[in-house]
Amino acid sequence: MRTRIGTRLILGAGLATALVIGGMAVVILRSHTAQLLAERTRSADQLSETIKSATHYDMLENRRENLHRQIRAVGGLAGEGIQKVRVFNKEGRIMFSSAEEEIGTSLDIRGEACYVCHAEGRPLERLGIQARARTFRAPDGTRLLGLINPIPNDPSCSTAGCHAHNAKQSLLGVLDVNVSLAEVDREIAHSRILITASAVLAILAGSLILWWLNRQLVVRPVAALVAGTRRVGEGDLGTTIPVSGNHELGELAGAFNAMTHRLAETQRQLAQADKLASVGRLAAGVAHEINNPLTGVLSYASLLRKRLDGDVSACDDLDVIVRETVRCRGIIRGLLDFARPTPPARKPMDLNEVVRRAVSVVMTQLSLNQVDLSLDLATELPVVLADANQIQQVAVNLLLNAGDAIGDGGGTIRVTTRLGAEGTVELLVHDNGRGIPPEDLPRIFEPFYTTKGNHGTGLGLAVSWGIVEAHGGALEVRSDPGQGTCFTLRIPTSAGGGQIVIPTTT
Repeated sequence: MRTRIGTRLILGAGLATALVIGGMAVVILRSHTAQLLAERTRSADQLSETIKSATHYDMLENRRENLHRQIRAVGGLAGEGIQKVRVFNKEGRIMFSSAEEEIGTSLDIRGEACYVCHAEGRPLERLGIQARARTFRAPDGTRLLGLINPIPNDPSCSTAGCHAHNAKQSLLGVLDVNVSLAEVDREIAHSRILITASAVLAILAGSLILWWLNRQLVVRPVAALVAGTRRVGEGDLGTTIPVSGNHELGELAGAFNAMTHRLAETQRQLAQADKLASVGRLAAGVAHEINNPLTGVLSYASLLRKRLDGDVSACDDLDVIVRETVRCRGIIRGLLDFARPTPPARKPMDLNEVVRRAVSVVMTQLSLNQVDLSLDLATELPVVLADANQIQQVAVNLLLNAGDAIGDGGGTIRVTTRLGAEGTVELLVHDNGRGIPPEDLPRIFEPFYTTKGNHGTGLGLAVSWGIVEAHGGALEVRSDPGQGTCFTLRIPTSAGGGQIVIPTTT
């Protein structure tokens, strides 16, 4: 049977909470019990001192009847919790007692009233109040507290003529007071019930809090992770999990989202690469088959143009044939460049110098279209290990596309080079043209896909893509319709691998 991790956490934390609260309840109950018993012992000691003071002169003057009467009166206060009052002589014989049947009897020194003195092995008058107290049970099961109080041999006792004692005798006897602990036991039982109930309520409240925290912090995030993982396993790479809370599960959700995003990007790249490979194989075959007859058409059309130089109408028609044939040959050449890209001849190159050469190629055309070109080239760029001619081809394509995006109304193009992250250099071409619609962005690197109408072949960016991929670099685009477009070419300074970044909108 499968057990959820949240259930295990609740059980473990609940058990630990129960043990802690239970231990605290036991400690509190024991402390409360000891405190109640100590208070009762102090009360019994005060009562014993009161009785001893009240009977002092009766003992001194040997008024036995008065002494009996006072002890019986105090011992009869059962309603106040006083169960018995007795006076022992030093031999352990009961001389006075509220229970008259005990008068004259002797107790065993191992008994509850005598054991404490003999067991301690030191004089009774030096024992503390707790050492002189004892608890035992009455025949009816009620707990009793017994407290013995020494009756010292005062100087007045040893000099009295009526019953003088030897002055060397330190003790004449002890006063034993027995009080009931029924009230204390009831209070302890009540406290036990309250503490137990409080502990149970605390455990239940803690369990509820743990359940709620577990549901908020564990169950829901884990359930979302499980559901998201299943959806990704079914092929839905657009799955995202809400990131809630600044904790490990929140970090896990963020990492999961980043992973699915990278998987989606990789899948799109693979699909794009497969699409380009398929188109490349088809283009190579078609270009090879069309190139030869197209060369024948161009040759014969040029010959006819020379022969019919006097026929203006025929020459105009032949000029159209020659122009369109040359255009077709350019398309086929682009197809061959795309289908059979030349491996880059990597040599150390200066990216700034490559950019200057590309600008010189397109500067005349941009000037005719009233496009202002500004350069912001970083100084001290590291040397790049790449094919300068192919990188220049990419730069020319990006500049021409930027000029076409601006159109005939004029605008600005800003070219920037800078040091990139992780050992790369970057070339940014930013224009303020019409921008690229969001729905067109994912397709701009596809062969023959163009937003220029009849003015473009749709091969420039596809060929640039292949060049950048061969260099292990990255080519990304950010565009805001109506505001402009920025292409970023990122090339590693060494011959290491890179990635092609799927274009996104700003």
